[in-house]
Amino acid sequence: METRTEFYDQIALAELSAWLLENKKRPSLLNLITKGTQSTINHLIPEKVHQVITFAIENMVKGVLFGTKFITPKPFFAQNLKEREDKVRKIIKIYKNTASAEGAITGAGGILLGLADFPAFLTIKMKMLFEIAAAYGYDVKDFKERLFMLYIFKLTFASQEMRNATIGIIENWDNYADQLPKEVEAFDWKEFQLEYRDYMDLAKLAQLIPIIGAGVGAVANYQLTAKLGDMAMQCYRSRYFDWKV
Repeated sequence: METRTEFYDQIALAELSAWLLENKKRPSLLNLITKGTQSTINHLIPEKVHQVITFAIENMVKGVLFGTKFITPKPFFAQNLKEREDKVRKIIKIYKNTASAEGAITGAGGILLGLADFPAFLTIKMKMLFEIAAAYGYDVKDFKERLFMLYIFKLTFASQEMRNATIGIIENWDNYADQLPKEVEAFDWKEFQLEYRDYMDLAKLAQLIPIIGAGVGAVANYQLTAKLGDMAMQCYRSRYFDWKV
């Protein structure tokens, strides 16, 4: 008779399989049109502007993820996947509420405070990833583990086309990790900022509008944090099961 934890693992594995198929599907016509429009707009923006934005986003992400002064959580000891994911779900719930409150406050302030939401929300999302990684038993002081979190982030806030290109790295992380650069500067930061910016523009542009900004900010931050949390769970499940195609 199978135990409760074995049954939980079977459900988690089935969910992982469905998630992998979803992230490997071809971009829809709407995805391609949207991506094409965004690419056209990005080509019209001067390269110097892209360099400035890339530099800003690169340094914000690197500052939070690789130069963080967070009290890094210790790897969580657990007997099975269920114990780990019970903890992970609690972590996600806390950060969803925190992000929602932050979005409401900055959204209520219109454009100026709306712009301040970017670094604040980024910090909240990255801090959540630190705690999720530790809950799955990984040492977040390890450079490779921080780089894995960066790929989770990239996978979450990107077009379907980019997810297609990134999912294989996540799925075969143990093999890919051996080929990782020793320095984070080798990461394609321009591609990262374009994908992230395009995704976030679509999700959060209305947050800058006075009056409705608070409601939009609260809902958008809540949903985006939930999406990141769910993506992180599936990514760590793929490593837990040592998934093979």
